[in-house]
Amino acid sequence: MGIKTAYTGYKAYDYLTPGEDYKYFELTPKDRIPEYLVPLTPEQEERSLKLAREKIVISMHEHPIYNPVDLEEYRPYRHAGRQSFAYEALAESYLDCIFDNMMNGSCVITSHNGWKWTDIVHDLGMRLCDIAHQDFVIHCKRVDDIHRAHKEGKLAWVACIEGAMPIENEVDRIDIMYGLGIRLLGLTYSESNAVGSGLKEVRDAGLTIFGREVVKRMNKVGMLIDVSHSSPLTAIDAAELSEVPICMSHAGAKALWNSKRLATDESIKAIAAGGGVIGIEAAPHTTITNNHRVHDIDAIMEHFEYVANMVGIDHVCFGPDTNFGDHAGLHRIFAKFLSTGYTKNQEDDYPRVDHVKGMENPREASKNIIRWLVAHGYSDDDIGKVAGGNILRVLGKVWK
Repeated sequence: MGIKTAYTGYKAYDYLTPGEDYKYFELTPKDRIPEYLVPLTPEQEERSLKLAREKIVISMHEHPIYNPVDLEEYRPYRHAGRQSFAYEALAESYLDCIFDNMMNGSCVITSHNGWKWTDIVHDLGMRLCDIAHQDFVIHCKRVDDIHRAHKEGKLAWVACIEGAMPIENEVDRIDIMYGLGIRLLGLTYSESNAVGSGLKEVRDAGLTIFGREVVKRMNKVGMLIDVSHSSPLTAIDAAELSEVPICMSHAGAKALWNSKRLATDESIKAIAAGGGVIGIEAAPHTTITNNHRVHDIDAIMEHFEYVANMVGIDHVCFGPDTNFGDHAGLHRIFAKFLSTGYTKNQEDDYPRVDHVKGMENPREASKNIIRWLVAHGYSDDDIGKVAGGNILRVLGKVWK
């Protein structure tokens, strides 16, 4: 058991009978790979745990579900429309709040290609029904919910949609999403849509006229704008147009590794100039550097320190983008939907890993971020900022 004292043992869909009420899939255990913890001295161990108890810890981008053991069953699992939230594993984490991005790009209930409006509403409704049958996770709709979760030993759950394709050309769907509890929306997911250019495209046209309407409507309803998978110009346009801060919830610095998936200095600076935050990514083979070609926590933290040094510690946080299962394998089988073929580094001489050491899942990542910062001499105030304080500041200006 971790520091989340309110967890009482509920598992996803405990109110139903597997195999009778829904199709059963064998899911990955929470300890698929033995947990790795950044080594600390006894004094550092004590300080790390104290910080985890006292500071509000937030992950700005995760997919906190158990995936099938057999990834050949992943598509049928998603087609069944019932993902399994990782209550038990998250109760063992340091997290007070988690931004859940719902895997809508692989939501193939009615379509082979994902991102359909009907499917994301199905996905969200199924998750909300499950959450309604337990009392550990709070559906987070306002900043006060995060403070409450921290105080009560619970977990605040933020519903997010990673790309705006499901709104099609209907700006009013932003209001509907907000009404259903969505509090963060990505403008694009790699490929272009009616809102703007995605990061995989050959030509970068930035935000469209319709996209400008979307940004303004998101400002009005109080929904956080995410440009993690948007092109550099789309990100900059959105940062400059928005009347409140925006975010890049999961990314890294292109200056450290020449990949379209990572952010240019110009887009990072534009987001910071508007008061926003950049969350550092940890999905396999993303935040590599020339100094750390084997993807591990040290590579990720080189991206963190680069961004912090460039725009200041007040504008960086963490969005590890992890799940419970074979993440590297998931990328391989869903390359089309995740656009990895168009966004990876053009160099092909870096070692492939089957998991990212120190950042395998949301539980491990939440612990090791604090442990690494403690081990490298960061102050309590700075750790509090990047662990969650910077996100809270932004949410206080955006959420209504």
